[in-house]
Amino acid sequence: MTTTREPETAAPGPVPAGTAPAGTAPVPEAPVEQQGRMSHRQILEALSGMLLAMFVAFLSSTVVSNALPTIITDLRGSQSQYTWVVTATLLASTASTPIWGKLADLFSKKLLIQLSIVVFIVGSMLAGLSQSVGTLIGWRVLQGLGLGGLQALVQIAMAAMISPRERGRYSGLLGGVMAVATVGGPLLGGLLVDTSWLGWRWCFYVGVPFAVVALVLLQRTLHLPVTRRRVRIDYLGAAFLTAGVSALLIWVTLAGDQFAWASLETALFLTGGALAIVAFVVTELRAAEPIVPLRLFRDRTTTLAIVASVAIGVAMFGSTVFLGQYLQISRGYSPTAAGLLTIPMVGGLLVSSTASGILITRYGRWKGYLVAGSLLVVAGFGLLATIDHETDMVLLGVFLFVLGVGIGMTMQNLVLAVQNTVAAADLGAASSAVAFFRSLGGTIGVSVLGAVLSARVGDLIAAGLPPEAAAAGGSGEVGLASLADAPPAIQELIRVSYGDATGRIFLVSAVIAVVAVAAILLIREVALRTESGEERLQRESEPALADDDRVGTAR
Repeated sequence: MTTTREPETAAPGPVPAGTAPAGTAPVPEAPVEQQGRMSHRQILEALSGMLLAMFVAFLSSTVVSNALPTIITDLRGSQSQYTWVVTATLLASTASTPIWGKLADLFSKKLLIQLSIVVFIVGSMLAGLSQSVGTLIGWRVLQGLGLGGLQALVQIAMAAMISPRERGRYSGLLGGVMAVATVGGPLLGGLLVDTSWLGWRWCFYVGVPFAVVALVLLQRTLHLPVTRRRVRIDYLGAAFLTAGVSALLIWVTLAGDQFAWASLETALFLTGGALAIVAFVVTELRAAEPIVPLRLFRDRTTTLAIVASVAIGVAMFGSTVFLGQYLQISRGYSPTAAGLLTIPMVGGLLVSSTASGILITRYGRWKGYLVAGSLLVVAGFGLLATIDHETDMVLLGVFLFVLGVGIGMTMQNLVLAVQNTVAAADLGAASSAVAFFRSLGGTIGVSVLGAVLSARVGDLIAAGLPPEAAAAGGSGEVGLASLADAPPAIQELIRVSYGDATGRIFLVSAVIAVVAVAAILLIREVALRTESGEERLQRESEPALADDDRVGTAR
């Protein structure tokens, strides 16, 4: 394999910085971004475009999740379609994340981030034009492809620029962006939905201007070396991975609703998915540049962090997606008010992610924050498991704050632990692997917990219906689809049923989050490195380049 390093900006001559042949003027030192080192100001400038891109990604998720009850009601959708609007994006981002991450190890990170933004813009514009839930789900898939790139590539680029020890001070900025988008998204979504001359379609359009500005900023401020390797991309592995994950996730979503869990369809989905996963593993073992290098799983920290990420993803995505539904359908709040009621969770996330990042940079220790954060996630979900249609909203705010603090201390630090451990050449693949499995857990969580919620709501509605209505066939699925047209008594039954059923999915989430606690406790803490990813890559590639030079000389 031949490796060449091609900077995106004009490179200086081959003479080392600070030296020059006799009789010539000294060659100025190369710009720091070409050396793998960047000043604090350059890092902040480069982060401006990337953080805006992340803001777009989180904004699109939070705006839509809060507007979904209105969207589904307007388009006459069902509970399973409600779940699929979310699942489609998660599925696409999950399947594409490892591919984006591997491409980042081979090509320009800057170009890939810009490409993912363009894909997101196109998907958003088309989603806003949807005339049916089915069409909306299709364009949400395209959105998901762009989001998969953004959520993986921004963290990969940060790892290339900033050492693990210093990354904490900047991860607070990322946490702040997440907090602003998470608070601002529902508020903006509620305002758009509640404004008659705008409507829910603008929930998809609103991120487009931010994305365009992010493109411009990235072009002007982000300058990273480009490592190009003359290898073939593992398209076959990518195809098997996408097919296997998609088959299993589609089965989880449809089983129990479109067909029975024990059925021919289940057997076909499971068999096809399992065969695709086996083919993927075999392909990865033979590929020169695998999409997901299986050697990553030999490292204890990486494996345990991935297990914890899956559990956190299942619990977090799978439950918080339905929080807006609880607040709007069961408690009767407007989309704007529902967004305001999530502020305690986002405030906790902002405070804990910022504070833990600063403390990690100062003291170089990170495991304690992971342990504490995972325990708070379990506690937060355990408290939320007690809610029903009459829960005091102040008490709900306290529960959400506890959950937000736990998530803020856990999510980013799991990625940091992995990036600190793996080889520099695998930073992209390893970072995207963590994001991939977290999104995979989220997709499973949305599907499974959505099925749990739907079944529980159906049981509660059936139990509460008058005998004559029950004989006509009432269910949670029909209840949500016909909420706007149902008689007042049935509407109240639907609202109460959703409120009482929501606690069940938080209880399941708390149980799943215990797995994350166990995995984190087993992670061995390793001192944080003080080199950026690019500095490490240059240092680690020097022996290989020297060996190539010796071989060439011998020949």
